[in-house]
Amino acid sequence: MMKSITLALLAAGVLSACSMAPKYVRPDAPVAADYGVPSAAGNNQVRAADIGWRNFFTDPRLQVLITNALVNNRDLRVAALRIEEARALYNIQSADLLPTLNANATGSRGRVPASINNTGSSVVSSNYQVGLGLAAFELDFFGRVRSLSDAALASYLSTEEAQRAAQISLVSEVAKAYLSERAFAEQQELSRQTYESRAQAYKLSKQRFDVGASSALDLRNDEALMQTARAAELAASRQRAQAMNALTLLVGQPLNDLPPAQPLSAQDILTDIPAGLPSDLLTQRPDIRSAEQTLLSANANIGAARAAFFPRISLTAGLGTSSNELSGLFEGGSRSWSFAPQLVLPIFDAGRNRGNLNLAEVRKDIAVANYEKSIQVAFREVSDALVARSLLDEQIDAQRLVQEAQAERYKFATQRFQNGIASSLDVLDAQRELFTAQLTLVQARLLRLTNAIDLYRSLGGGLVETTVATAPAAAPAATPVK
Repeated sequence: MMKSITLALLAAGVLSACSMAPKYVRPDAPVAADYGVPSAAGNNQVRAADIGWRNFFTDPRLQVLITNALVNNRDLRVAALRIEEARALYNIQSADLLPTLNANATGSRGRVPASINNTGSSVVSSNYQVGLGLAAFELDFFGRVRSLSDAALASYLSTEEAQRAAQISLVSEVAKAYLSERAFAEQQELSRQTYESRAQAYKLSKQRFDVGASSALDLRNDEALMQTARAAELAASRQRAQAMNALTLLVGQPLNDLPPAQPLSAQDILTDIPAGLPSDLLTQRPDIRSAEQTLLSANANIGAARAAFFPRISLTAGLGTSSNELSGLFEGGSRSWSFAPQLVLPIFDAGRNRGNLNLAEVRKDIAVANYEKSIQVAFREVSDALVARSLLDEQIDAQRLVQEAQAERYKFATQRFQNGIASSLDVLDAQRELFTAQLTLVQARLLRLTNAIDLYRSLGGGLVETTVATAPAAAPAATPVK
């Protein structure tokens, strides 16, 4: 009889639980319906989130660096451990939905002396018990435990999405650090070649000055240009070393046994990724999904706070056998049971429950604001990358023409100087402008590549390793950066 009553109450507690959490409605995205850039659609019909980073980054050296970073980067490792932590917390919280049964066995033996016994003789007594116990299981009629479990689940899912966002960020940061090192290497080489050329010019100028064929002003101008190139080489060398240090930190291990590096001009990175619509970001960006799961967790916590205003019913019960002899524990007539339901009705708590409810509602408002901000940040990142994409190709073309024009200018100025038509100042000025144009072109190429990476990351790319074919058609070809 007692067993039937207990099972009926447990079933009622599990099946009749209702949730007092507010019905979740996803907030409207606080951004425009499109990015306002005509070329946002692109020619490539594969979404960035579906493009594997091995297909996006074709440089074998960079692929090895990204692979090592995904294994050894400490920030990503901590993010993975956070998932395990959140999973454990969810398992702990969800365990309250089911009763906890404990097997227990106790035994005691004691002697009462004759001086304190009413019978006037000493008594030795024994008590042995074996059974199953149900300890303070809450019958979740008002959904408090269920809401806490839902909140823990949403928090766990948010942590999973945060780890995915960390991986996307790591892939892009490794790629940008590598390309920065490549750009500084090219600038260092340009500066070295320029320094060697100007050192030869300075040597000839000094010889001319020693024989009185040129002035001290010409000599000092040649020396200034030579030392300028030397200073640029040293600066590029320092920046390259610092970029290598940053790359080592991201990868999480020394950069040994890597394939040969490729120049910026050989980096075939996709540049025609379609941006789609801002609403697509809600599913493509893990950071937005993480923010929404945090909002869902806060929403569930409101349900738990509301349920605290209502009665809380818990059940403690036990079933077993008892005997004063160890050998008689399982004999007939030794069965024992206990049943102790408890109802707690909050009457006066000095505003604690009201304060907890207000706190839960405020935290939900904060989660809404953070969710909306994450959408706005994502919209801005995509918009910035699209605006830059539409202009950087033209900028590189223009800068290349500048370099070619400066190279022609330097050649003509040298010819005019050798023919005695132009002064050495014209040659020196042409040298200086050509060197600046060369360095600027390298920087423009780096900017174009990093912009393509930023667009790839901001659209949710970098989570999968290889592109999964969705149609028999061949994978889209890369549009190389010039």
